[in-house]
This record gives sequence, C-alpha cells and structure tokens, in this order.
Amino acid sequence: MTDANPSAPEPAPLDLRAVAAGIERTNELLTRVLAEVATTPSTHAVFVDAGYVYAAAGRLVAGTEDRRAFELDAEGLIEAFIDKARTIFPDSRLLRVYWYDGARRRIHTPEQQSIAELPDVKVRLGNLNANNQQKGVDSLIRSDLESLARHRAISDAVLIGGDEDLVSAVEAAQGYGARVHLWGIEAAGGRNQAEPLLWEVDSQRTFDLDFCKPYVSRRTGYESFGEAVARGPAPSRDDVRFVGARVAAQWLGSRGHDSLSELLPGHPYLPGTVDQELLVEAESLLGLSLRGHADLRRALRDGFWDHLRMQF
Repeated sequence: MTDANPSAPEPAPLDLRAVAAGIERTNELLTRVLAEVATTPSTHAVFVDAGYVYAAAGRLVAGTEDRRAFELDAEGLIEAFIDKARTIFPDSRLLRVYWYDGARRRIHTPEQQSIAELPDVKVRLGNLNANNQQKGVDSLIRSDLESLARHRAISDAVLIGGDEDLVSAVEAAQGYGARVHLWGIEAAGGRNQAEPLLWEVDSQRTFDLDFCKPYVSRRTGYESFGEAVARGPAPSRDDVRFVGARVAAQWLGSRGHDSLSELLPGHPYLPGTVDQELLVEAESLLGLSLRGHADLRRALRDGFWDHLRMQF
C-alpha cells in the first residue's frame, strides 16, 4: 500500500528554542503576579450597628438606653474604632466604616448627615417604626458583608453589634473566606450580645467603661420617661422576674397550651409580637418603663420562660 496523500506537506520541525522562550515568558509573568499578590496588603472593614452602640454605651455610661437622655460623640468613637482596628490589623488597610442606623422613611437626621460626611464612613439606613425600633438594619449588614466577602474586597470584617439575627451575616461572610471579629461594649449587667453570635465569630473583643466614657455625656435637665414615672429606686431583678411569670400565666390562660408548644422550640428567644406584648403588660403592672433597662428586660423574659417551662 502507498500513502493516502503523498503530496501532503511535511510537518514543520519543532522550534525548541521558541517553546523554551514561551515557557520562560510565562514563568516571568506568573512570578510577577505572585509577587504582586504577596505584597498586596489585606483589607478590613468595620460594620457598626449604631442601635446597639447607642443602647449599650448609653446604658453603661449614662445609665439609660434613651438616646434623648445623652449625647454620643460618634465621630470620636468611630475614630477610636478605626485606631483599634489599625493596631489589631497592622498589615491591613481600611476599606471603610459602615454605620447602620434607623430613620423615619430612611431620611437622614442632622446627626446622621454629619456622620455621613466623615471620611471613610458610609451611613446605611434602615427604617424606624412608630415604637422607635429599627427595621431592616440586619439585612443591610448581611448584604454588605456577604457582597464584600464574595468579591474578595475584604479579608477581615469587624462587626460591632449583638443581635442574633446577625449570625446569618457572619456565616455568609465566612463562607467566602473572610474572618469576622465581633466587638462589643461591656454590659452593665449580664450580657448584651446573643450567645449564638458569640459562638460563630472568629474572635471577640469587649470595650469597657473607661473606653466608652469619653464619648458619652449625659444631657443636663433631661429626664427619661422611666425616671419620671418612678423617682424611687428601680425594682429589683427578682421583682421584675416575678412580674414576667405573672404575665406568662395570663398569656397561657388566654391562649392555651397549644400556643406554648409553638414557643418552646425558640427558647430562650421570644417572637417579636409576644415580646412586645410581654413588655407592654409588664410596664403596666410595674408602673415603670423598662425601655432604658436592658438588664430588667432580660429578667422579665427569664420570669416569663420560667413559668412556661414549669408547665411541662
């Protein structure tokens, strides 16, 4: 047999020198890329739940969570957070500080406008309902944390907050390789950060009274609602716990054990509607607002759960 196509051209001889030169150029390119990656500093961002900061710092320094009763030097506190992050992440650059707060119809207050004008600070607003409760802030934190981690814009995230709803934000960021560091403010009594949140983060840090005191000042002449109602000593935790049990008995009597079985899987947390009912009824029985007393609100919930769990 003869070749099928005797006229086909012979393949060109392999130019080994050209191949070697191509490989060398590729190696040089990879070396430059790796060197650039090695010298590029890591990046961190600070995510601040302003509602948590106001409540925790106000309670610790001024004895109340009522924003109207004290002034917070937000600019000074943000700068202190930046300085602290700089010492903890010396080889990392700051992307920016995210300041999450609530406002009616998401319209900046004058104070929020001044914070938004600070360098390296981004103000993100959730809504503020009729009870002055923030809505949508946790979802904003999760969205920003997850997006920045997914796009490798940050390697470390400092989260200043305490709500259990932030657990999903932490998990989302960690899923993309970012490390999340939880910072908190010392609780005047008990704890002001949810345990599931403490369990999920990569590190924890708490700021004490000495750290917070320069940035919080009590407004002279202002008296919060709770102080105006009860000028005498505040009730003890045991007193409030008893009231919580009493409200639980009323709640159980009106709704029955079927409702109880729906609550138990969520222990120690109450649905928002039940928690609000508990607070309103307890304040009516005590003749005292508990809005500025986080430790007493925790005692109230403990008493509520104590009674419910005794039914099984």
